[in-house]
Parts: sequence; C-alpha cells; structure tokens
Amino acid sequence: MLWSYSTYSPVIMSFSGKYQLESQEGFVDFMKAIGLPDDMIEKGKDIKSVSEIEQNGDQFKVTVTTGPKILTNSFTVGQEAEIETLTGEKMKAVVNKEGNKLKVVLNKITSITELVDENTLVNVSEISVIISTREVLLN
Repeated sequence: MLWSYSTYSPVIMSFSGKYQLESQEGFVDFMKAIGLPDDMIEKGKDIKSVSEIEQNGDQFKVTVTTGPKILTNSFTVGQEAEIETLTGEKMKAVVNKEGNKLKVVLNKITSITELVDENTLVNVSEISVIISTREVLLN
C-alpha cells in the first residue's frame, strides 16, 4: 500500500489596511451590556466607523475612528499591553494570533478579529451570552 501526504501550510495574510464598517449585528445589546450610555449608543449605531491596521510582523497599531472619536491601541502579539476599550477604560491584556485571527480577552469580553480574505475583517465580540458581529471591508 502506498501512502502519500501533502503538507498543508495556510496562507497568512497581512491585516494591514484601512477598513470601513459594512454591517453589524447585536450592536445595541452588546454596547448596553458593556455599560455604554444609551445616548452614546444612539449616536454611534449608525456611524460607519473606519478601522486602520498597521502590522509589522507581530507588532500592531489599530486605530478606529467613529465620528469624532478616535481610539488607538498598539500591541505586540503574545505580550501584555495596555488596551483602551470602547468605554474609555484602560486595562492590561494579551492579544494572541492564530492563523488569520487575533483574540483578546478584556475583563468579561472576548473579541476575535478574523481576516476572512484580503478585503474583509470580521470581528466577533462576546460578553456573557450577548454577541456582536461586525464586518468591515478594505477601503
């Protein structure tokens, strides 16, 4: 009997790029669950945020612009970094990378950002049983 196998090597794409929010699900419930005031949720729910990611190896700089609010976080994969949340709270966390996914746990929130293809990022954030999904496309 002959055996053969091939070595599967997944293609790892760069996260670098400027992405525009395309769609979102569960946004309002998720924002309420993390403690954002209703007036901020109302103002932000229809704004098309822009996410800019700069990746240099395992070093990342992520800038999210939502209307006049700009949130910037820099981190190195696998190392503790100070991350600012949507509520403005700063906390220490470690961002891990697995293939085309970045995962971070901040307090009770788990956030996974997946580079689906060279033009599409999908972010799934979960707190307890409330899930928010956001799809952003390369500008």
